[in-house]
Amino acid sequence: MSQQASSSKRPLITLTNAKSPVSESYRSLRTSIDFSSVDERMQVIAVTSAGPGEGKSTTIGNLAITYAQSERRTLLIDADLRKPTEHHTFNLSNRKGLSSVLSQQSEVDDVIQATDIPNLSVISSGPIPPNPAEMLASKRMSALIDQLRGQFDVILIDTPPLLAVTDAQVLATKCDGYVLVLDQGKVKRDIAIKAKANLEKVGARILGVVLNNIKRKKSEGYYYYYYGENK
Repeated sequence: MSQQASSSKRPLITLTNAKSPVSESYRSLRTSIDFSSVDERMQVIAVTSAGPGEGKSTTIGNLAITYAQSERRTLLIDADLRKPTEHHTFNLSNRKGLSSVLSQQSEVDDVIQATDIPNLSVISSGPIPPNPAEMLASKRMSALIDQLRGQFDVILIDTPPLLAVTDAQVLATKCDGYVLVLDQGKVKRDIAIKAKANLEKVGARILGVVLNNIKRKKSEGYYYYYYGENK
C-alpha cells in the first residue's frame, strides 16, 4: 500500500475516496481476514508493526472504516497507551478512554464514542498511564474485551510497535489474531523476522502481513498488497 507521511491527522482514504485502488486494497484486506479461518470467527483483531512510523495506525483506521461500511458494528480501540493517535484521526475527545476503564475511573459505556461514520465507534486511549503493559495484561482488560464481544461484530485494536515495548505481546491471548504492518522501504529483513518471532513467542496467531511503500511500475497500479501468507 502507498503510505503518506505520519501525522496526527491520518489520511482516511476509504472515507474520502472509497473508489480508489488503495481503498479497494483495504477492502481486500478485510475480506482476507474474514476468510482467514473457516471454523473460527475473527472478531477481535489487533494490528501492530515492527517499529514506529510504519503505517499501522493508518492501516487500522482505514480497515475499521471498511468494516463499518460493510454494515457491521465496528469498534476501534486505541491500545497504544504510550503514543495514542486515533482520537486525532477521528477528531474525538481523549479526556477519558481505555486507561480510564482499566483504572476503574469510568464505565465502558462512558468511553465508547460514536463517530460520524455509521456503524463505527471508537474507544480512545484515555490519559497516558504510568504502567501501560500491566494495564493491558490485566484481567480487567480480558473482561472488557469479553464484554465488548457481545456488543460489536468486529473489534480492532491498535497496539504499540512490537520491538519498542511488550504491550502488543501481552494482548496476544486476548485477541483472535494479529495483522503485522511493515514498511518495506524502512524495515530491515532481520527486524521483520524478529517482530514476527516476538508474536510467535507468545502464541499469537498471525493472520498476515501488510507491506507498505512497495515500489511498483505505473502499469501495475498505485499500490501493492500482500496478505495471507506468513513469512
